[in-house]
Order: sequence, then C-alpha cells, then structure tokens
Amino acid sequence: MADLDIQYTDGPPTKPRMGGRDPGELRSLHVTPGFIGPADGSVLLELGRTRVICAASLVDGVPGWRRGSREGWLTAEYSLLPASTHQRTPREASRGRQDGRTVEIQRLIGRSLRAVVDFGALGERTLYVDCDVIEADGGTRCAAVSGGYLALHLALMKAVDEGRLRALPLADSVAAVSVGVVAGMPILDLEYAEDAAADVDMNVVMTGAGKLIEVQATAEIVPFSREAFDQLLDLAEEGLRTISAVQTEVITDVYRSRAGRDG
Repeated sequence: MADLDIQYTDGPPTKPRMGGRDPGELRSLHVTPGFIGPADGSVLLELGRTRVICAASLVDGVPGWRRGSREGWLTAEYSLLPASTHQRTPREASRGRQDGRTVEIQRLIGRSLRAVVDFGALGERTLYVDCDVIEADGGTRCAAVSGGYLALHLALMKAVDEGRLRALPLADSVAAVSVGVVAGMPILDLEYAEDAAADVDMNVVMTGAGKLIEVQATAEIVPFSREAFDQLLDLAEEGLRTISAVQTEVITDVYRSRAGRDG
C-alpha cells in the first residue's frame, strides 16, 4: 500500500477549497454569551453552520467517591438535537441509552475542561457543562470544547461576583479545532463534506498557553508520516490562536459589561 500523498509547504497551504476558504482558514466564528438566562454561564457558539449551545452550572456537593476530599469536580454532557443533522438523529432517551460516540465526546469535553480547573479552590462543588448541538456541519466536538470553556468561565465569574468563590479557579483557557488531509491537502477546521472525504482526520485540544491536552488523529485509509502529523499540528495551533483570541475578547466584553452595570 502506497503512502499518503500530502502536499507539503513551508507555511500554511494557500490552495482554495470548497466554500472559497483557504486551507488554513477557520470558518466564521461567532459567540453569543448569556444565551440561556437561567444558566450560571452559557454561550451559543457558531462555527460556520455548526452551532452548539453550551451551558455551565455550579452546584454544591460532589459525587460520592469525591466526598470528604475538599475538592470539586466537573462533568460534561453532549447531545445532538434530532434535526441537527441531514438525516434525523433519534433522541438517545427514546433508545434508552447513549451511543458510543456520545460517551466518547462527552468524556473528551470533560477531560479537556478538567485540565485547567483548580479543584482545590473550587471546594466540594460540581460543575456541570452541557453541550447541545442544534446544527451539525462538522467539528461539533471541537466547538463543544471551545464553547464549553466559555460557559465554564462565565459560570465561575458569576460565582466570584456572588461571593461563592474567592477567586476564579482556572489555570488557563481551553480551545479545540479539527484539521485533516483532503485530496492531499492539509486543511483547518473541516466542515462535514470535507470530514467525510478526509484521508486523515485529527482533533487537537490545547490551552491558551499552547500546551496540548489531547490529540486524536486517525488515518482513514493509509498511514501518514510524522512530517504530515507535525504540519497538521502546526496548522491546528494557528487556528487555536484565533479561537483563543475570540474567547478572550468575549470574556473581556462580559467583564466590561458587568463593570459598567456595577459602576
């Protein structure tokens, strides 16, 4: 079996792709904070046609195995709304169980967010992060991680404002993005049609400081080289810098808005 033929470049690839995007270009990214009023923190994150509602709730108490530890916990849940995909996705409640993909993704979200939370400073409280996809066009797990962090940050900000926490128990930010190889070209932020045709599919989760939390990489048909892996990782890092900058802008705007109301 021949090796995967990848077009290597010294910098980000520039050949146009479907939809007119450059290979190293993210889809349009828009975030609406406070999307769900009753939630402690929430956002609607729109990445192209992929749209995910993320909400975070901080409640007193921890799972039984965590009691007495003086440390908190975080758990995440993920779901696709039935009409979010081209063919209706049945509600998992109607099947009586979650499928393997759902379990895998919500574990990824939980691991990603737990990596930056100071559970000692949180005390015996639990953070629930719920990510519901209302429209899926590729990259839903990555959008859920990036939006989940924002919802988490806003929920903790509220807890500090209310005096439930002394300080924000976060060590860093978290964002995620997909990269892949389609028709020999490394590309950033795959939409569904690209993901379905990808020779290599890779999801990268990274902190704002550039530290890796998780890399999920798969060769769909033939193996790929270390050189290809490194190029995809570099491409992901560039995209993640942009997402992280948007996250910072959203949080800064919320802080300014609250300060204006208090002042």
